[in-house]
Amino acid sequence: MSTASLAASGRGAAVRIDRLFLGLALGATAILIALVLLDHQPASAALVLGGFGLGIVFLKAEFSYTASWRRFVTRGDASGLLGGLIVIVICALVVVPVAALSPKYGGAIAPLGPSLVIGAFVFGVGMQLANGCGSGTLYTVGGGSGRMLIALLFFVIGSVFGSLSLPAFLALGGIDPVLASDYFGAWGGLAVTLASIALVASAIIAIARKRGANFVPSRSYVIGGIAIGLLCVAVFFAGGHPWSVTFAYTVWGAKAATALGLDLSHSAFWQWPGPKRALTDSVLSDTSSLTDFGMLFGAMAAAAATKPFAATAWPPVKSLLAAGIGGLLMGWGARLGFGCNIGAFVGGVASGSLHGWIWLLAALPGCLLGIRLRPLFGLSRE
Repeated sequence: MSTASLAASGRGAAVRIDRLFLGLALGATAILIALVLLDHQPASAALVLGGFGLGIVFLKAEFSYTASWRRFVTRGDASGLLGGLIVIVICALVVVPVAALSPKYGGAIAPLGPSLVIGAFVFGVGMQLANGCGSGTLYTVGGGSGRMLIALLFFVIGSVFGSLSLPAFLALGGIDPVLASDYFGAWGGLAVTLASIALVASAIIAIARKRGANFVPSRSYVIGGIAIGLLCVAVFFAGGHPWSVTFAYTVWGAKAATALGLDLSHSAFWQWPGPKRALTDSVLSDTSSLTDFGMLFGAMAAAAATKPFAATAWPPVKSLLAAGIGGLLMGWGARLGFGCNIGAFVGGVASGSLHGWIWLLAALPGCLLGIRLRPLFGLSRE
């Protein structure tokens, strides 16, 4: 290639940067950090920065739990699923012992019962219709996807309905959380958690081999998984608990409903200490919201730095309908199932909590049903 061609190529690449949205993403992040620092919350600033980094990595690595699980269910391709386990291993190395040894930190734990199973199953259906999970919806919206903006809107609405439904489903019964460190101590709990991950990875590889499918994660998934795992550890230290995506959606929806005149304060969920505080306090005091805001802006910055922002055409109406239905199902399922792929599965397993594995086992059949429903909305099963 000639020098002139290289120069022309460089000018073309420079033109593709969307300076307006890049500036908006960086400016919004700077303002958000300034606001929490003025309120003397340096840990909150770290949460925003951690989320910003997560948005960049997820977008650039195209790290999709939804697509990875779909490839595993339809073809037996385990490469993406195993790439996701890299994140869990890195998180578990820190979360299990630190949460067990320090009262300042806690893991992602949840009871075992019908609420968990039903919520995870419904979430699995929704994520395949929406074509994105909790984190996937967030970073693709940040990346400029109008379709996923619809999914996010209905995700938020579904989360509020889920918060109103959760107490009734918990009344169906269940057993208290099962945490490895409670039975084996901090380091024994870590060993058991890592052994469980290795056992599941072996089973996944065996299934892939039996179906003649790939099980070696791509370079981008390995690098992305390591980066996401390290950023999740940073978020854990800054927030005092593992990264949670969907609780913020519930808070946003509840605040919007309250602004519209709906009184949620008498609902059992919103009388529990954590949700009650989140509904009353500023959204800037909610750790999940701060990380989610950062992720949105990070994905926006990464997208705007490489191409015109939100330049793709809107999809057909049936696809938008699937996004809306999928978002509703994910929101409702996330509250009943104590989170999404990140909060329930990644956070749960990385905390040594049995509910994380049960969530996965319940979500995968939901994914299968969602995949079978996709052609009804003009979506490919692949």
